Amino acid sequence: MSNDLITRLTRRLQNIYPDVTMAADVAAEIERLCINFMEGRKSRCGKTAAEQRWSQEDVILITYGNSVQQAGEVPFQTLSRFLKEHVADTLNAVHILPFSPYSSDDGFSVIDYRQVNPDWGNWEDVASIAKNFDLMADLVVNHCSRESLWFIDYVANCEPYSDYFIEVDPGTDVAAVTRPRNTPLLTPVHTHRGVRHVWATFSEDQIDLNYANPKVLVEMMNIMLFYVEQGARFIRLDAIAYLWKQIGTNCIHLPQTHEVVKLMHDIVEAVAPEVVLITETNVPVAENLSYFGHSDEAHMVYQFGLPPLVLHALNRGKSDYLADWASKIPPLPEGCTYLNFTASHDGIGVRPVEGILPDHEVENLIDCMHKFGGFVSMKANPDGTESPYEINIALFDACMGTRRGPDHFQVQRFLCSQAIMLAMQGIPAVYIHSLTASPNDLAHVEQTGRTRSINRRIWNREELDVLLGNPVTPQAEVFDRLREMIRIRRRQPAFHPDARQEVIRINSDLFILKRSCGDSGQTVFAISNVTERHMELPLASLGFLVLGMSDLLATGAGPLGETLMMGPYQTVWLTSE
Repeated sequence: MSNDLITRLTRRLQNIYPDVTMAADVAAEIERLCINFMEGRKSRCGKTAAEQRWSQEDVILITYGNSVQQAGEVPFQTLSRFLKEHVADTLNAVHILPFSPYSSDDGFSVIDYRQVNPDWGNWEDVASIAKNFDLMADLVVNHCSRESLWFIDYVANCEPYSDYFIEVDPGTDVAAVTRPRNTPLLTPVHTHRGVRHVWATFSEDQIDLNYANPKVLVEMMNIMLFYVEQGARFIRLDAIAYLWKQIGTNCIHLPQTHEVVKLMHDIVEAVAPEVVLITETNVPVAENLSYFGHSDEAHMVYQFGLPPLVLHALNRGKSDYLADWASKIPPLPEGCTYLNFTASHDGIGVRPVEGILPDHEVENLIDCMHKFGGFVSMKANPDGTESPYEINIALFDACMGTRRGPDHFQVQRFLCSQAIMLAMQGIPAVYIHSLTASPNDLAHVEQTGRTRSINRRIWNREELDVLLGNPVTPQAEVFDRLREMIRIRRRQPAFHPDARQEVIRINSDLFILKRSCGDSGQTVFAISNVTERHMELPLASLGFLVLGMSDLLATGAGPLGETLMMGPYQTVWLTSE
């Protein structure tokens, strides 16, 4: 390893651990991990040199390892066959949500980071999927399960795990701590040393790790490299914002947390330059974008403002707030991009629209989602009150109507939401329950007692095949049209993550993006009608009349005339090529 890299790692670590000797010792440990990693991967990995990190062909499917099941077969094998049969020509990457053994939160309470949940499959099954698709893996960096051996050894006061978790006197004032949940921050634990209160940001089963202990940091760097060895191209840093704790602060986005992300960035750039680090921070926009750093932290950040603003635009029939937000997105730092999504395993966050949507607009949207069968999760505030954190609802059912109530435009409205997302600058990520137009799963909520289960349906493969094979079902219509839209998108240089984006404001009925690729010369105007009305638009009035312009989404159609006809919730991708 170069002396420059070692110097940089040491400097990062001194910003985390002011003790110079401690920082040097940790740097030496991480250097050893990196050398072992590089020596071991030469014969296992075809990608060892820096290559183009991304292109317009990158589209990610988000799924649990058991989102599709079939009797007599482990879920990973069922998922692998489903992917190869249905999306191999549509998507090139798969985000398999946490697939380690877990005790709660559908995987985000990890028992053993280095094992695969035996109910789902094994590492060979993961490798089979990674052979055909680029793999995104979760590094659940903030906490682990209280059923993990780490925590069991902590309870028994066994080294080195006796200092792996954060003990706090229950009388300590922790009111300033930013909370994503409304559960108690400190949870009592009976240990061999008596009752101790440990930090638990998310639940009493998810115990926060103590990064003030450098052994924890080294262990997590080792696990990150282990995931890369197993074929992960994307590493998602779950709940990274809460990693460092300091009493008397809000314990979110602390400088040490950013230094840890920079440390990870330095490591992967040196030993696995094809790897992409993604930070998951469901917070207001400015806080979220801070994880780009100066092109020295995350390669990608989640575009958390997109899901609630797209839903709001379609629910209200007005694009004002969406367009305002999109027009103010700052230029991307070099080597960075966004992960765009409209739905995921989590709910639709409302914190990212703080300061963007007025409170009454958020309240009206939440009220409407309640009418469409959804729920709302709350977070605790420092003053003892609670406020909305996220809406729990399947996006397909969130699109069943507008603020006036349900209507017959559900499929069109839903596909419009996906078309907007696919046109945004960045890399799109499509949730499997968006691809399959999954409705609210209220039975799953009743079974688990968790409102997030409404959007975590587990499909029976045979049932799903019947629905997707019947052209009159909404699942088949969405599945076929969305896959075709994705395939068209992947062929357009103007949708490269680095291609320029500009918001064009005409009126609140339309959301218009101009995407331009300097290398190819291609320009695409992505125009979405966010209303239920038919529109007749003179192209000249849009300010970009080009002779011979055609709609990429209108298969087989010729060049447009002087007028653009748009149906309710229709999207067109206009180009002169």
